[in-house]
Amino acid sequence: MPSALRAFAEGSIFGVRSGSGEPTVVLLHGWGRTHRDLLGVAELPGANALDALLLDLPGFGSSPPPDLAMAAHGYAELLVPVLSELEDPVIVVGHSFGGRVAVALAATHPELVKGLVLCGVPLLAREKTASRSVPLRYRVIRSLANRGLIAEHRLEAARQRFGSPDYRAATGVMREVLVKVVSEDYRDALLSMQAPLMMVWGEDDRDVPLAMAKEVCEILPSASLDVVVGSGHDVVIEAPERVRQAIDSLLSRTRS
Repeated sequence: MPSALRAFAEGSIFGVRSGSGEPTVVLLHGWGRTHRDLLGVAELPGANALDALLLDLPGFGSSPPPDLAMAAHGYAELLVPVLSELEDPVIVVGHSFGGRVAVALAATHPELVKGLVLCGVPLLAREKTASRSVPLRYRVIRSLANRGLIAEHRLEAARQRFGSPDYRAATGVMREVLVKVVSEDYRDALLSMQAPLMMVWGEDDRDVPLAMAKEVCEILPSASLDVVVGSGHDVVIEAPERVRQAIDSLLSRTRS
C-alpha cells in the first residue's frame, strides 16, 4: 500500500510514496485528475510495488495552485526541488497534462530524468482556423466584453456555454494555466531530450489520437510505441500492466 499523503517542496506539492526503497520513478497525472490515477501502475496486483513518488500537480488533488499562471515548463520548474532531493535520476511517467510537464522537465533538466514513459500526451500542437476553434458568437461576446460593453457575468456565461469541459471546470489561475498549455508544441523539447522515450497509447484515444503518437515516432525515431487495443485516453487506468511493462523495461535499460 502507498504511504500516507505527505508534503514536498515546502508544502507546495503533495503526494504519496510507494514501495520501500529510494524512489526510482515519479508518476504525474493528467489535467483535472490526481495521483490516484496512477496507483494501479505503482501497486500493480501480482507485481512488486514500484519504488516511486506519485504526485498531485499544483492545482490538483491536495496540492495548492501555483501563485501565477504558467505553462508546462513552469510546472517542470516547480518539480525540480522534489526531484533534486532524490539520490539518482528517475523515470518520469506522464499521462496527458502530466506528460507535457514530464517532457519539459526532461528537456530542461536532463540531470534529473533518465527516461520517460508517456501516455495520451498532446505533444504536438494542431492548427485550427478561428471559426473552428472559437465559435463566432463567443468571439463577438468576448470582443464586446473587452470594450466594456458587456458585463463580466455575461462573458462568464458565454465561457460556460462555449468552452471545453476542462475550461468550464477550471477557475482563477488554473483557467489561465489551461489557456497557456493547450496550444503548446513540444517538438523542440522532444528533439533536445537525452532521455529515452517509451509511449503507451490507447488505440481508441479520442482526446489525443494515436496518429499523434505515430507522428512523434517519425520526429524521434528512437522512441518506442506500445498500442493498447481496446483502450482509450485513460490507458493508465484501463491497462496499467502495459504502462508498468514500459517502466520496467526502461528501468532495466537505464540501470547503472
